[in-house]
Amino acid sequence: MSSEKTIFTEPRGDQVINPVTAPDPEVVPKASRRRFTAAYKLRILAEADGCGKRGEVGALLRREGLYRSHLAKWRKQRREGSLSALTAQKRGPKPDPQAAEIARLRRENEQLQARLEQAEAIIDIQKKVSALLGMAMPKQDERL
Repeated sequence: MSSEKTIFTEPRGDQVINPVTAPDPEVVPKASRRRFTAAYKLRILAEADGCGKRGEVGALLRREGLYRSHLAKWRKQRREGSLSALTAQKRGPKPDPQAAEIARLRRENEQLQARLEQAEAIIDIQKKVSALLGMAMPKQDERL
């Protein structure tokens, strides 16, 4: 069955009936992004590298429905040296490798700040208690 429907028009006078075709109103599903496996990429790269005559690479790309940019990107990934570079990678911004270390240092800094405030509060209370009891606090030079 074709995707177009035939519509017949009413004849007027001595006109001949002309069939008019209308486009199919069915909505096509949204196209999805193509994903290529590492094995497929390597096979296509091997075929492209084996092409020696003029136009063979273009014929290969047309046959597979690919673009020259695919080859360039896959060759770069192959040059980088790992098969993991040829597998599909998650899209979007990559996580910062130093983010975990920065978060750990911030937590440690907050803990140390809290301990410092606690120690300063204890020292202030000790000064007030010694002043109330009339005890002389040793000076900084005498403690060392």
